[in-house]
Amino acid sequence: MNKETRKAVIAGNWKMNKTPSETTALINEMKPLVADANCDVVLCVPFIDIAAAVEAAKGSNIKIGAENVHFKESGAYTGEVSAAMLKEAGVEYVVIGHSERRTYFGETDQTVNLRTLAALNAGLKPIICVGETLEQRELGYTETLLKFQTKMALTNVSAEDMKNVIIAYEPVWAIGTGVTATDDQADEGNGFVRAALLEKYGKDVAEATTIQYGGSMNAKNAESLVAKYNVDGGLIGGASLKAEDFSIIVKAASK
Repeated sequence: MNKETRKAVIAGNWKMNKTPSETTALINEMKPLVADANCDVVLCVPFIDIAAAVEAAKGSNIKIGAENVHFKESGAYTGEVSAAMLKEAGVEYVVIGHSERRTYFGETDQTVNLRTLAALNAGLKPIICVGETLEQRELGYTETLLKFQTKMALTNVSAEDMKNVIIAYEPVWAIGTGVTATDDQADEGNGFVRAALLEKYGKDVAEATTIQYGGSMNAKNAESLVAKYNVDGGLIGGASLKAEDFSIIVKAASK
């Protein structure tokens, strides 16, 4: 991390886990453990848990995010949630383009861009996920793909808007598999994303943008990962469902 130019952010992505009552209990357990964090702390929870999460996090340093957002303001989109709905519910951040959304629900680079624009227009802070599959890595396309996904996601996003954007490099082959990129692989991937920002916006934006690593970061490997120059925190899956583990990751990013 380079805290002189950008924020370290640890964001939990709960995926489809926890009921509202369980959300309240977990956040109450987490609050004292992360109260002294020297980084931003975010919990991205299922839609049904947002109200409970916002209430439980009141008065603490924990910010609440959602796991997805639709790109239309309203309309006949059964089962979807708009950016304005999230904003009014007390959400500050939103995950966009997670590989599970791309793999299981037809998310594309184009819809990632549309959701990003909708989030920014509503005053939300998008956490945009990019990442390659194992096959793409083995074929040598990691740099090309990460740069393409990053630039596509940020189409029509201004340099000023980038103050509210986080990018998360999540190698698809390391999500939920227990396999983690090496520290150097994570730094390299994040570096490719930063290089794309440099090409699109210039040095100031590239150096100021928070780029997280999100492939199975946990309590054991967090400290060495966030020690890398281009790793500005993490988008945490399973470990964010355990208060003690999550707090260890937050402490690692607070150093």
